[in-house]
Amino acid sequence: MHLLKCVHCTFRISLFIATNICETIVWKSFSPATINTGRGTEFEGAIIALFHLLATRSDKVRALREAFYRQNLPNLMSLFATVLVFAIVIYFQGFRVDLPIKSARYRGQYNTYPIKLFYTSNIPIILQSALVSNLYVISQILASRFAGNFLVNLLGEWSVVGGGGPARSYPIGGLCYFLSPPETIQHVFQAPIHAIIYIAFMLGSCAFFSKTWIDVSGSSAKDVAKQLKEQQMVMRGHREKSLVHELNRYIPTAAAFGGLCIGALSVMADFMGAIGSGTGILLAVTIIYQYFEIFVKEQQDLGGMGALF
Repeated sequence: MHLLKCVHCTFRISLFIATNICETIVWKSFSPATINTGRGTEFEGAIIALFHLLATRSDKVRALREAFYRQNLPNLMSLFATVLVFAIVIYFQGFRVDLPIKSARYRGQYNTYPIKLFYTSNIPIILQSALVSNLYVISQILASRFAGNFLVNLLGEWSVVGGGGPARSYPIGGLCYFLSPPETIQHVFQAPIHAIIYIAFMLGSCAFFSKTWIDVSGSSAKDVAKQLKEQQMVMRGHREKSLVHELNRYIPTAAAFGGLCIGALSVMADFMGAIGSGTGILLAVTIIYQYFEIFVKEQQDLGGMGALF
């Protein structure tokens, strides 16, 4: 009963995260809020701003350029980047290896055990995001109380930047600066060392967390082999004793490489300026896709969508 409550609580939290991220994307696309940018009043929402700029500017080409590339406010390029990342993540969700298994008790009962590319789902990006968020909070607290301290500055220096949009605190130095994503592609070329350190950290931390998670969550090759053995399932064409060895060929690789891909997709989304940050988009897509898979599985069990999948 306690386990069931924990599962329901996790589902609710995941759904809340996905809803919050999707709300951010929709709001920054269609927000009717107006902001004075110094060039005049503009709408915050990227799509509404497009129609407003085309209606109020005499130079339509310049209006389109502003709608696509305006700074410090959501623009159409950020919206297109968000849609592109959504599509890429959904495409990669279909990558998997199906291992043929059969029942050791009943003849002719065959099945497959799928090992997905994103074997640990969104866990690597959740753990990486939690690590960085806690580091940011600690750094900001220390910077506000011990401003100018050398050791505190090594951890992170912070500055409040407005730029026509909502005021935000940005790391401008120290470790937190190098672990923060560059805002645009232009920033990557302006500060290549920052970009290289950030890419290495994202890829390495996501791969490490993914590889570690399978050992602590009961989804390693030994754990899967134990579960299959309890269900009296064996891999076709292999002896029962070699099951762990065969699973070890796929599961650790899928976990590490999947975490690496998650990190790379997050970096790509950040560099392209996608709305809601790369981490947020990946969380939203993976959570929504998990619920879709649950829905499809339930429909297949009921026989309602069996002909479609």
